[in-house]
Amino acid sequence: MNYTMKISSSPHIRDKETTTNIMGTVIVALMPATIYGVYNFGLHAAFVICLTIACCVIFEAAYEKMLGLKNTVKDLSAVLTGLLLALNLPPEVPFWIPVIGSFFAIIVVKQLFGGLGQNFMNPALGARCFLLISFTGRMTTFTYDAVTTATPLANLKAGESVDVFAMFFGATAGTIGETSALALMIGGLFLIVRRVINFRIPAFYIGSFTVFIMIYAIVSGRGVDCSYLLAHLCGGGLMLGAFFMATDYVTSPITPNGKIIFGIFLGLLTFLFRIYGGSAEGVSYAIIIGNLIVPLIERITVPKAFGKGAVKHE
Repeated sequence: MNYTMKISSSPHIRDKETTTNIMGTVIVALMPATIYGVYNFGLHAAFVICLTIACCVIFEAAYEKMLGLKNTVKDLSAVLTGLLLALNLPPEVPFWIPVIGSFFAIIVVKQLFGGLGQNFMNPALGARCFLLISFTGRMTTFTYDAVTTATPLANLKAGESVDVFAMFFGATAGTIGETSALALMIGGLFLIVRRVINFRIPAFYIGSFTVFIMIYAIVSGRGVDCSYLLAHLCGGGLMLGAFFMATDYVTSPITPNGKIIFGIFLGLLTFLFRIYGGSAEGVSYAIIIGNLIVPLIERITVPKAFGKGAVKHE
């Protein structure tokens, strides 16, 4: 009797989780930071979030419709991209900023490179960096309590004192979703407990950054300054980047050792950008540069195939 066998491509071991479930879980994890961002900055922040999500969904659906591609809106990846981009925007940006950012994230970074799973950098962060370069004034103007002010990290870089407790809870100026370290940590721990993300990248990212900052504080004469360290940990979107964007499945390493190297590399870059760069932030640029070297990291950390290198004995 003849049998016809069909052999599928890898992966051969599959999980019950779907893309929609994973994206939905991440969106739920972002709700504490999102809700607090709206509470902190008001209805205009809510409008920016809704507009950015809507634009991302519309651009993805329109692009796939024009090219006759399968509609992927239901997998919620465009919704998540829109939410992440919105949380990285100042609350008072004019409406056309989210529209341009959404187009760049979905069309340029994601779809032109093949869609979900093919993008070479995080779409939301790629769009944010594009907006920062193109519209620096609009993207670095922050209003809090009706007063235009600098972010806490900008004040820290200028040698001024900052309120660490306000930064931890979120009562400060900044982008919509980055101000409350507490809300972001709650969401990040939720993702780790649900095993949606691996602990290695955020742990080694935050951990290595902590080491570099403490070494710098000691060498520069500050001594063991815990308030200085905590200000850096709570500000500049570090928690948002570490838990929600550095851990992106597509643009982060899949090997355990690769995740560790990736996290340490991000910690080093963020430290260099914040301390020696012109900007007080650094997280966004650190992550997209890290995304570019992920193939190299995976090449040097991929485990040896079973039986490879074995010596045949006669």
